[in-house]
Amino acid sequence: MVAVKDADFSKVDAVFCCLPHGTTQEIIASLPSSLKVVDLSADFRLRDVKEYEEWYNRPHGAVGLQKEAIYGLTELHREAVATARLVANPGCYPTSVQLPLVPLLEAKLISTEGIIIDAKSGVSGAGRSAKESNLYTEISEGMNAYGIAKHRHVPEIEQELSAASSCAVKVSFTPHLIPMSRGMQSTIYVQILQGVSVDDLHEHLSKRFQDEEFVIVLPKGVIPHTRNVRGSNYCHLNVFEDRITGRAIIISVIDNLVKGASGQAVQNMNLMMNYDESTGLLQQPMFP
Repeated sequence: MVAVKDADFSKVDAVFCCLPHGTTQEIIASLPSSLKVVDLSADFRLRDVKEYEEWYNRPHGAVGLQKEAIYGLTELHREAVATARLVANPGCYPTSVQLPLVPLLEAKLISTEGIIIDAKSGVSGAGRSAKESNLYTEISEGMNAYGIAKHRHVPEIEQELSAASSCAVKVSFTPHLIPMSRGMQSTIYVQILQGVSVDDLHEHLSKRFQDEEFVIVLPKGVIPHTRNVRGSNYCHLNVFEDRITGRAIIISVIDNLVKGASGQAVQNMNLMMNYDESTGLLQQPMFP
């Protein structure tokens, strides 16, 4: 354990940056350009530096470096990640949302309007700092919404869905805290386009991810459960027909600490260093 200023980076090939939001930009900008970096904070996720300032209440500290950063949701940006020097690791909620929605929007199977995301996360998603709201007695035996209409993952989600659609996309996104240590579920409500069926959505996602190690489209009718991805780098998802004609319900589950954070960071670094993508990700060590 050494301070950044005392580190000998001449002996380092790669860096994982896990600092709080707002502290990463200047530090990464000061590192040798020979290093490959995966940043797990939100400091390089938003391409528009003005939007970053709006949502994080501080000016961007490395505007030039932002232009170099690659948004690293591995399955959707694999080629760009493989040749990147700096990768912005996605947020946990955006990972669970984009994996099903981006392919469907790219294929123009669902509407860009009326997307509703009802998401729930375990307590570890709030970090480990000592906060009254995170105490066991405050969280157990209940659940609550938070960041209503203003969660910082909203601009990240909308940025990537807009890029997939080639038009501006706005979503209704409400996260909830549930009394378990890890796990995340996004229940997503979408409008199917004319002439498209729920079976078409399922078939398209199945084909899109059939060769992916870590994204599993479950058989029709099988409901994803967070317990089945606990401690793993997997995302399980499925599509269901809504009782409202023309709408579908998509359920996507991940472990917020693995595919939603450190696991995806390792997956990205494996690509950047030309290792097998699943290296170090097929065992299940867990804490908490």
